[in-house]
Amino acid sequence: MALHRPARRFGAPQISVKKIPVRLFGTVSESIVDGPGIRFVIFVQGCPHHCPGCHNPGSHDPEGGTLTDTSALWDTILKYPHIDGITFSGGEPFTHAAALAELGKAAREKGLNVMTYSGYTYGRLLEMAETDSAVHELLTVTNYLVDGPFILAERDLTLKYRGSRNQRILDVTCYPNSADAAEADFA
Repeated sequence: MALHRPARRFGAPQISVKKIPVRLFGTVSESIVDGPGIRFVIFVQGCPHHCPGCHNPGSHDPEGGTLTDTSALWDTILKYPHIDGITFSGGEPFTHAAALAELGKAAREKGLNVMTYSGYTYGRLLEMAETDSAVHELLTVTNYLVDGPFILAERDLTLKYRGSRNQRILDVTCYPNSADAAEADFA
């Protein structure tokens, strides 16, 4: 399956973003390792998984990091017009699903793709989405999902965009019209 490149809407009307609080571990403005192309990466604060060997153990404490809001983040993202997409990582992005869904919706309207990392499996996220509208909305705006916990025994530094062999990169662009997901091909 080929990479989806949404049509960019240059000169389109201003995209408004609701102001929703979000706690951050940090951001990276021009990453080439957190998904395809040049990406703006948002690392949220707080993670229930506590995977041994986690790349970002400082992101686990839900009270750590810094508090900001989606409007301020969107203003920052707009300073990088050459990016191909945004990536939500962490911490656990689905603990901030409403805020990230708001940013993802704006990104998609602007023609950017969205990649979301999660320690939850896609199947578990589908179950959560049945009762949590914010999880449903974040899945709806996500093009690519890296699912599953990081497992230190399965660590593999040769993998593209993920840290352990159990993790999958799924093209979920068709969610919710289809719960099926296909392995994404970034070759």
